[in-house]
Order: sequence, then C-alpha cells, then structure tokens
Amino acid sequence: MALFGLAAEPISTPSVGHAVNRTGAVQLTLPDPTGPHPIGTTSLHLIDAARDEPWATDRPARELMVQLWYPAEPATGQPYASWVSPVQAKMVLTLNRAGTVRLPTTHAYPAAAVLPGSGPRPVVLYSHGDGMDRGSNTAVVEDLASHGYVVLTIDHTYDASTVEFPDGRVALRRSKSFTGTDERAVAVRLADTLFALDQLHALNRGHNIDAEQRSLPPGLRGAFDLSHVGMFGHSLGGATTAAAMHADPRVKAGINLDGGLHGPVTTAGLDQPYLLINAEGRERELWAGLWPRLRGWHLELHVAATAHMSFTDLQPLLRQTSGLLPAGLPEQIGTIDGPRSVLLQRTYVRAFFDLHLLGHASPLLTGPSPAWPEVGFTR
Repeated sequence: MALFGLAAEPISTPSVGHAVNRTGAVQLTLPDPTGPHPIGTTSLHLIDAARDEPWATDRPARELMVQLWYPAEPATGQPYASWVSPVQAKMVLTLNRAGTVRLPTTHAYPAAAVLPGSGPRPVVLYSHGDGMDRGSNTAVVEDLASHGYVVLTIDHTYDASTVEFPDGRVALRRSKSFTGTDERAVAVRLADTLFALDQLHALNRGHNIDAEQRSLPPGLRGAFDLSHVGMFGHSLGGATTAAAMHADPRVKAGINLDGGLHGPVTTAGLDQPYLLINAEGRERELWAGLWPRLRGWHLELHVAATAHMSFTDLQPLLRQTSGLLPAGLPEQIGTIDGPRSVLLQRTYVRAFFDLHLLGHASPLLTGPSPAWPEVGFTR
C-alpha cells in the first residue's frame, strides 16, 4: 500500500510515538489497541487448486495471502510485526515525492502463541478496498484482536495494490485492465472469501493450510468459534461483505465501510444483521432501494468530517506527516482528527460485532450518542 507518494524507511521494532527522528524522517505510528490482550499475527499462503486465476493467465491456480490476528500470550521484548511487506515498503520508498517517513509497525507479535483459555473465539473476516491491501485497516483489525476476536484479513490478488508471496514473487494490481471490473471483482473476491473461510475450518481441525507448510503459531487448533463469524470491509470490500453474507449463511453479520453494492444481493437483500457507515455526504440512493430488502437488523450511519479514505490506516498516518501531504489528499481523508477517527471506528465496529456475535447490547447502536456527536443516524 503506497502512502500516496510519501517515501519511507521500513522498520520492524516497536515504536513509542510519532516524532521526527535524527535523520529528519517523520516516524509514523498506529494508535495503541484498546483491549486487554496482547496480539499475535501470522501470514498464510493459500492455493485454491480448484479455481483458475481469473486475472492472470500465467498462473495455474488462484493464490491468496491472508493474515491472522488473534489474542496471544505476551512476548515482551520481541519485535512487532511490520505494517507492510518488505517489497511494499521498498515500493513506497521509491516514490519519494513528498519527503521521508518511517513506516509504522503493528502492535502484534509475529507467530506468538495463541492466548489459552476462554474457549474458541469469534472470527471476523476483513476485505480491503479496490487497490488497497490486507493491511489497510490494521488499526481496527488489531483492536478487535486485543478484545478477544480472531480476525482474518485477505489480500485479493491482482485486485490488491501489491501481494508478496513467500517465495519472493510479487503480484501487482491487474483487475482494472478488465471490463466490467467492479461486478467481476466482487465475484472473484466472494470466491476468495468463501475459500478462505473453508480453510479456516481446516486450520481449526489442526491442518496446516499454508502452501509451504511453514510452522504455525502454537495453539491455533480449536481456537476459532466458526459458528460466530462476522465480516467487514472498506469500499469494494464492503460490497464483498454483502456478497459473502448473501452467498453463505456462515457469515452471521457484516459491516460496509463507505462502500457500494454489486451482484445478486442488490435485489435479493439480506437476512443477517448489516451496518453501513458512510463518509459525510456519501449517503447513497442505492441504499434506499436495498433497505426494504434487509430483513434482519440493519442500520445506516454517517460520520461528519470524513471522506472515503478516512476508513483506512491512511487517515491517521497521513495526519502525522504535517506539511508533507500531497495535493488532493485532504479531500480523500477528510478533516476529522486521526486518532479520533480511529477510536470512533473501533468503537462502533466492535459494538456491532459484540451485539451480533456475542449478544452484548450497546446503546451506541440505538440512537445518537453525546460522546460521539460526529455520528449521525441516517436510517
């Protein structure tokens, strides 16, 4: 994921707060998670041998990179996982248009042992926006994990900006070179999502689903409560979420972060709980047609001072670059304060999944809250 023209120096050790370091580079940071649990993460290479690669004729089967985020045993003193892959970091570095930054780390320990106790944990899937990647909403993803959820983030190969495989191969975005892209992309993404969910079932039974059979973190077997699966996504990932809910009842609840709608769900509607969170001024007429077809719990919110890219990590990170913002970016990330935006999204996303996966009700979802005056109830 490129920082829209910002150069970068990748790092892989914990960071404390954003600052200008001795070289003059701006150190970017993601907000600390708010939950009580340390976080572990691991990436997995999946191959769907039953499916042709729809975007590239030179590959024999569909391949995905996915990443698990989960409550973990403490690994104090160990380095945190990088926010992006090494190849992605180098690509950001070569852009070098608006100064130099040092990329953030996550707050997760690579391959840390799964936190024991409390039984299997609910699972949330994440689908990125068009041209983004699986790390594009890490701030919300790792916060969910810190509160006890297992989250699987999915790179939709050739639809993502960059996907790096364990053997060093790099898949760059190709989907935009095809006609009918959005409809076709959602169909491909839907198949990716359901395949990844199938693989989670196998992993939960103790199978190593990684194509290279790399070592897995201890404790993954039986760690997932796959009877309580939710999903959320940004932009085209929000449309993918709705498509997955329509296609597979295993996905019990979903959130669309400022996305559209594509495929059969537009006319068939949904039975599961569905939350739409829009940027300011992006309340869409297409939702008016869908609303009568939403037969389960449903709610549409809008957030003041936000824009389409406010619902990604770029919103808080680019706010830290001060005068280095490239032209046009304020219109993409809005004027809302970065940490405030992240906390708002974390709060409402978790309230939704707490309600519909765990049965814990929250007044935030029943009406406007004085604590969050930016959030408006559309319908």
